[in-house]
Amino acid sequence: MRSGIISLLAVVFGLLAGAILMAITGNNPIEGYQYLFEGGLKNTSRIGNTLATATPLIFTGLSVAFAFRTGLFNIGAAGQMLFGGFLAVAVGLTFDLPKPLLLSIMIFAGFLGGALWAFIPGLLKAKFNVHEVVSTIMMNWIAYWTVYYAVPAYFKGEFLETESRKLSDSGSLRVSFLTEAFDGSYINLGLFLAVIAVIIFSFIINKTTLGYELKAVGFNRDAAEYAGIAVNRSIITSMLISGGLAGLGGVAYYAGNATSIQIGILPTQGFDGIAVALLGANTGIGVLLAAVFFGLLYSGRGFMNAMTDIPPEIADSIIAIIIYFAATSILIERFVRFLLNKRKNKQNTTTKLKEGE
Repeated sequence: MRSGIISLLAVVFGLLAGAILMAITGNNPIEGYQYLFEGGLKNTSRIGNTLATATPLIFTGLSVAFAFRTGLFNIGAAGQMLFGGFLAVAVGLTFDLPKPLLLSIMIFAGFLGGALWAFIPGLLKAKFNVHEVVSTIMMNWIAYWTVYYAVPAYFKGEFLETESRKLSDSGSLRVSFLTEAFDGSYINLGLFLAVIAVIIFSFIINKTTLGYELKAVGFNRDAAEYAGIAVNRSIITSMLISGGLAGLGGVAYYAGNATSIQIGILPTQGFDGIAVALLGANTGIGVLLAAVFFGLLYSGRGFMNAMTDIPPEIADSIIAIIIYFAATSILIERFVRFLLNKRKNKQNTTTKLKEGE
């Protein structure tokens, strides 16, 4: 409950700061927010695009949140997402199979690719206490250059060397009934996969022995080891699951929102996942709601810019401010506690005065 209030306050403060920025630049904040939210929610097509934009963020948010809950800081979700998506696209371009079977293999390949990319930082952390922030950042760039080489070498597009060939319909997460229901938007089956991932994430963290052990290692590594928990194995397991979730984000993005994979781009959704996890208080439902909110801001900023003179960077600034307030949640918590204590003291003073009368 308290974390939810803090996240809500972070959003409110971010929107207020955005309004101030709009006013400073000579624009109407009310008009700006009207077009910003219309851009993401005006019709079924825009709603579909908002949900599609949010889908990879759900996966990367869950990835970072899972690591956070187990005492690790996985800043390598971008590389894990990229490599997982690359393996999924490679499978989709290599095999000609019925759509249900091909998608199942692609999803497994994406999870495996992300997990593999997180395994090395997990192993280095467990065996040699190498900080996971450093090792995951290095793995981001190894993934970047691996894809940069492999796509033109083995999966070069028909007209451009900077992107792979287009996935066939059987290798795409887009399905006609969703596309038609949302008036041609790029919403896809990745959204349903993301909701399933949220449920599984919450179940593992809150209802299983594995989740208890992983959280125990995160709270106090020495105490967990004293209690008989295999700490090194738990660290590696946590990174594998975290990386696998990011890899699924790559599947949703490259085989759902897009139909190919480009070189020279490290997906920003991997880094945005940190913000989603912070705003979502590292809970499954919190990550889901935070990702949809960010998806709304990203989808609506172009429409806001088209209808007004407000630059789209204002939306980025709003997100950055929200992240700042979410990251400094301890200050907000103290502020809320101060207000509650002040109100309580005032009530106590009033009660004593009445009793004295």
